[in-house]
Amino acid sequence: MADRKLQVVPLGGLGEFGMNSMAIRYGDDIIVIDAGMMFPDSELMGVDIVTPDFTWLIENRQHVRALFLTHGHEDHIGAVPFLLSELDIPVYGTAFTLALVERRLEEHEMLDSVKLHTIRAGDKVSAGPFSVEFIHVTHSIISCVAMAITTPLGVIIHTGDFKVDATPTDNIPFDLHTFAEYGKRGVLLLMSDSTNVDRPGYTDSERAVRPRLEEIMMRADRRVVIACFSSSIHRLQTILDLADECGRKVAFLGRSMISVTEISHSLGHLRIPDNILLRPQDIMQASPHKVVVVVSGTQGEPMSAMSRVAVDNHKSLSIEKGDTVVLSSRIIPGNEKAIYRMINHVARRGADVIYGPMNPPVHVSGHGNSEELKLILNLVRPRYFVPVHGEYRQLSKHAALAQHLLHSGLEETFILETGQTLEIDSIGARKGKNVTVGRVCIDSGTLDEVVEDIVIRDRRHLAEDGFVIPIIAINKHTGRAEGLPEIVSRGFAKDEGRDILVDARQVVLKTLDGSSAEERTDMGVIQEKIRVDLKRFINKQTQRRPLIMPVILEV
Repeated sequence: MADRKLQVVPLGGLGEFGMNSMAIRYGDDIIVIDAGMMFPDSELMGVDIVTPDFTWLIENRQHVRALFLTHGHEDHIGAVPFLLSELDIPVYGTAFTLALVERRLEEHEMLDSVKLHTIRAGDKVSAGPFSVEFIHVTHSIISCVAMAITTPLGVIIHTGDFKVDATPTDNIPFDLHTFAEYGKRGVLLLMSDSTNVDRPGYTDSERAVRPRLEEIMMRADRRVVIACFSSSIHRLQTILDLADECGRKVAFLGRSMISVTEISHSLGHLRIPDNILLRPQDIMQASPHKVVVVVSGTQGEPMSAMSRVAVDNHKSLSIEKGDTVVLSSRIIPGNEKAIYRMINHVARRGADVIYGPMNPPVHVSGHGNSEELKLILNLVRPRYFVPVHGEYRQLSKHAALAQHLLHSGLEETFILETGQTLEIDSIGARKGKNVTVGRVCIDSGTLDEVVEDIVIRDRRHLAEDGFVIPIIAINKHTGRAEGLPEIVSRGFAKDEGRDILVDARQVVLKTLDGSSAEERTDMGVIQEKIRVDLKRFINKQTQRRPLIMPVILEV
């Protein structure tokens, strides 16, 4: 046993945001922490989600003992179905985290074949030579845990995502005591969240949003529409409590919002006051000054509930002059253009739009700022340190933050990127050989459409089904189509397919006619609507899936 090595293998989430997944190996035993996804960049056309390449785990499938989940955000659980389609291993997580995983497994018809084990903070689970203790931490989603993993060479602590919230809304504080206890006993390796390392001071408590939301609800003369992340159960509880105090009814809009609120309520994590819920179809009939609407789709996703509300294309809600719309969320880098476009649409409807930094805030982060990261470092005092969860600039800054511990037990800090391994043995720690990693692009979210190389996927797609380009001239002042759309195709329409393309022109016209003037002048929204409708029509008629790239010409 003395010559055995402990190997830390990041499969995703280091040097990038999303796809968080970490493997730990000792001898012939491997455990995995998280299996997350990320949404694709704009250049990955036709790709719905991106997951880590689990080739290394699949090659070592006989050694993988279990999957442990820190919390239920998609960048930590989104790839679970794809990993479990290859590996038959038990999964451990809190009840709320596993409920969100079950929803994903049901979509893939895998729920009956997967072994899910519910844990609570304070529990310990053994897997091979590893003993894992779960430690409660606070974050923007409920039921989050860090992990203290006892190995034959020492203890590894993985924080997961966290902030040190001294006054959480559920009154379950961050378990600093257990971190300190492990620090006293000695910790071999700390892996800690780096997301907000470049922000000074401390992150505001979740309770900090209450004063501003209360002021908004009390002073608003008409409807209050609040867009927030569906996973922010603490935020939803605050909204429900304030609405009850202000005598307002609450309606939830958006598939993910309704699904997550049902799950959290069934598990007892969300308290819903009596007679406060309003059905979506009753929103417009209720007195405007008595209504709060909570909507998903904070990042301006083209077909999300909030985006459809913004362009007056939602069946249950129309924004009217005098309404108040609050974006109680952060603007994720890269989404600025879509979000501001959505805000512009809302503002055109005469609503008062509240967003961005302010004091008191309408949104607080779920990640710890630099002082909280220092606090964990000082409590744990590890022998070795690996910053995780962030781009290289954050990892390097977090590594610099730990330098003050060099004379207090810290021997070395390692900045790893996805695929770069760390090896620890009785002699010390060092970087090991790289392992096979990468991105796997998932088209339409189905297991049989996993493709590992975007270039190969596009070439195969074009070779098999060709492409269809609808060209539409739209008057930029009226939003109306100028003449019939033209449809150009290559590698798709044979002689018998010409009639389909003629009918396809009518499908495009129908989509345009069924869209509002704002949608027709919003390039992103109208392109996506045309693509979706045309894809559905062609697939129904031919069972083929050509690449569809709408071109909008403004005249």
